[in-house]
Amino acid sequence: MKRPITYYAGTGRGMPDRIVRNEEFAAMGLETSDEWIVSRTGIKERRIAAPGETTASMSALAAKAAMKRAGVSVEEIDAIVLSTVTSDRLLPATATDLQALLGASRAAAFDISAACSGFIYGSVIAEGLIATGVAETVLVVSAEKMSAILDWTDRATCVLFGDGAGAAIVRRTKRADHGILSTFIRSDGRLADLLYRPTGGATIPFSEEVLNDRSHFVKMAGREVFKHAVRSMSDAADYVLKDAQLTHGDIDVLIPHQANMRIIEATAKHAKISMDKVYVNVDRFGNTSSATIPIALDEAIESGRIKEGMTVMLVAFGAGFTWGAMIVRF
Repeated sequence: MKRPITYYAGTGRGMPDRIVRNEEFAAMGLETSDEWIVSRTGIKERRIAAPGETTASMSALAAKAAMKRAGVSVEEIDAIVLSTVTSDRLLPATATDLQALLGASRAAAFDISAACSGFIYGSVIAEGLIATGVAETVLVVSAEKMSAILDWTDRATCVLFGDGAGAAIVRRTKRADHGILSTFIRSDGRLADLLYRPTGGATIPFSEEVLNDRSHFVKMAGREVFKHAVRSMSDAADYVLKDAQLTHGDIDVLIPHQANMRIIEATAKHAKISMDKVYVNVDRFGNTSSATIPIALDEAIESGRIKEGMTVMLVAFGAGFTWGAMIVRF
């Protein structure tokens, strides 16, 4: 199937106001420090949702900003694709709650779960909906309330993550010189146990035992995840460059998943893209899972880092394992 000419017509983000800085973890009783966290991750602070802030409410903030910048009315949205691993309820999809908040009554709405790669997966789905004629205007949202699924006594995970949402409007364009040029998505479920929530699902539902042993929170084998993340993101970057018939020198801005600085630096090095071309905000927001790329993309556009005519690479890796990359010309 020939690739449709689709592009991000507008982007937006929805961030909680509450900032948690590294120094606060020691006050929580964790054996850690600002120096320990920064030296290993590059993270200095992250946003944490306040009581009453939900995945859906953060999604709505991001979606409304993206719609405004795209000049799209709610009546024009044909589909809502929402990526999250922190759905507000197990049933129904958070996308339908977002649909209700927006008043997007004519849109199909559904969730996807691809962890940190979710925005790229969602964008690929949006492109497919447009290519098949099912939709002309798709709202892609990635929103995560990671603070709700973290063990705040586990310094190996709780210092890494933050909350937030990012969104984009994907539309068809008649211009042949810009839009989504190349995409790549992959997964490997054999490695799922390296980054997962062991219980709390349909196999082992919530119970007093589950709550007591805290096995419903995120568990991660950090070193193994790091190794696979760098390798997979590097391979994905190689693929989309080759597929788009471009070289690393053609990339104006690289927006990688904001997991930690070591992974970002290693991925950029492999892709032969200098760090001055890499957009980084992990120091301010931490790892917001699938929301990291759209949040960074929105910031980069708003700040003027990404300008019309620039070629941008997006690349991500997440639980599943899932990974992927895209090249977009703005």
